Amino acid sequence: MSGYTARHIDVLEGMEAVRRRPGMYIGGTGEDGLHHLLWEIVDNAVDEAMNGHASRIDVILHRDGSASVHDNGRGIPVDLHPKLKKSALEVILTTLHAGGKFSKATYKTSGGLHGVGASAVNALSSSLDVEVRRDGRCWRQSYRRGRPLAPVAEAGPGRGTGTRIRFRPDTQIFGDARFDVERVAEQLEIKAYLNRGLTLSFRAEETGESRSICHEGGLTDFLASLLSEEDRRPLFDSPFRCEREDEIAFDLALTWTGQGPELLRSYVNGIPTIDGGTHVQGLRDGLAKGLRGYLATHELVPRGVSLNAEDLREGMVAVLSVLHPDPQFQGQTKGRLNNPEARSAIDGVLRPALEQWLHANPSLGQAIAERVIEAARARQAARQAAAAVRKKGRASRLKLPGKLADCSSREAQDSEIFLVEGDSAGGSAKQGRDRKTQAILPLRGKILNTEQASLKKVLANEELRNIVTALGCGMGRDCDVDRLRYQRVILLMDADSDGHHITTLLLTFFYRHLRALLKAGVVYLAQPPLFRIVAGKKTWWAKDERDRKRIVARLPARSKPEITRFKGLGEMPPATLFATTLDPARRRLLQVEVADTAGAEQAIVELMGRESIHRFRLIMDGAESVDDLDV
Repeated sequence: MSGYTARHIDVLEGMEAVRRRPGMYIGGTGEDGLHHLLWEIVDNAVDEAMNGHASRIDVILHRDGSASVHDNGRGIPVDLHPKLKKSALEVILTTLHAGGKFSKATYKTSGGLHGVGASAVNALSSSLDVEVRRDGRCWRQSYRRGRPLAPVAEAGPGRGTGTRIRFRPDTQIFGDARFDVERVAEQLEIKAYLNRGLTLSFRAEETGESRSICHEGGLTDFLASLLSEEDRRPLFDSPFRCEREDEIAFDLALTWTGQGPELLRSYVNGIPTIDGGTHVQGLRDGLAKGLRGYLATHELVPRGVSLNAEDLREGMVAVLSVLHPDPQFQGQTKGRLNNPEARSAIDGVLRPALEQWLHANPSLGQAIAERVIEAARARQAARQAAAAVRKKGRASRLKLPGKLADCSSREAQDSEIFLVEGDSAGGSAKQGRDRKTQAILPLRGKILNTEQASLKKVLANEELRNIVTALGCGMGRDCDVDRLRYQRVILLMDADSDGHHITTLLLTFFYRHLRALLKAGVVYLAQPPLFRIVAGKKTWWAKDERDRKRIVARLPARSKPEITRFKGLGEMPPATLFATTLDPARRRLLQVEVADTAGAEQAIVELMGRESIHRFRLIMDGAESVDDLDV
């Protein structure tokens, strides 16, 4: 301790602090952080448009990995800063917490109020070049890793006004990561929706893609786009619209659909708030109060049905955009709004507006009432069914499914269960497993497609009932991961198309009725081999045809490998099944994650739902790419 003195204390200042700890300013140095650089510059241009000073923004992704953003706003000031005695442009690009957005006289609302956006981008770029046009003149300046190469210099006369910034993310910080063309295009599309009438031009030099985006319909167009992407049909043609023009302004477009969970997109000053915040809570408060008031006035809720907040939002699709003069975000990446006054502002306007709209449109009010009552009844039925399942499976191991070969361990953290396709494979797995920690539950044939089945039919299915009883965690909204009897749930099916189909059916059941297990990351897919390849004294295991070709291609030219294709797991000797698939030290598992809830919802609805047209299109679109279908 005696060697620890003041000289060991580092003080990081300005651009050095950003380069040493980029995660503090942009959230990380992966793809999200890389794109965050672009959004910082784009959002500055959008702020000009939001305050009525710009009507067009051009974004270009260049071949060398750089990006440029050009707006026709007022142009960043270039005159000398009275305190720092250097150009305001250089101050903004080199000084943290410097900018024009702290003053309400300059920007009424903006997305970047922390004053670190442009300077952080400059610090994390290997090069940045800026050009400003204002007062009939043009000024330029260049930077390398946040340091100016020379003072701001006048470059002659300049037509119009605006700012152009071209920057190249530093490979020392971001490696070889490059901007994703589709990701950038999608985000620019959203910004056009949020800023009605603003034109956003986008071009990617490497792919040649070019588009001009402008949405005069604003959030109404945005909502229609979301419904189309999710393939969800609204209960009525025209959405509910609510706007407030005040110090805290907001714009809301909202509708209900006949299927799917709540889908909400929220933004504050054009910034996506993926973690919600007080504005989202205000929306939910106002929605619940307005809808409950209408239902109570017309006595539309049947006796014995109780509605909770989630029932009221079941099937709702909404877009909320808030303009706040002084937003307090949680962190520099601005994922959550913390201003408490936003909640009461939205709630106070939305509640009476929604209730009045419902009274004026009784047929729409009736359709929404039927939707939320249906959701409440489904929730109550699921809770009762889950309680019944728990009651059947709670007390003793004697009440577990007869086909379950349970493990001897009573500790969940030490054990795992395999859901195995067929009695034959189940027999091999039972013989080959580690009896202390591995449980085996054989499943008979292809299970029920739960996407097309009612809850009553799901509960009546013996195979699905056995799964829920064996897991012991309940189902539906009452599914509790803490009660799960095993640390891992592993789906073990044949490595052919039939096995993949059964896996898909099981994942559909888990997604619809045991989603908490997917969110907890305890569901896995086993990777059994489809081929055994023997060459000389060595043996390889290939999980599919592509893997087999890869292994054979790497063998010596003169070798004549003996290749065996397993018809199913039941054909494997127990010792082989353990060595290749069950042994924790040697097996391969794929963890099931739901990273994109909206995408997962769409995939389940289209691939497993009642509408066959989606599957037909998928087959027709992919038919030419299938050389050899394994059936």
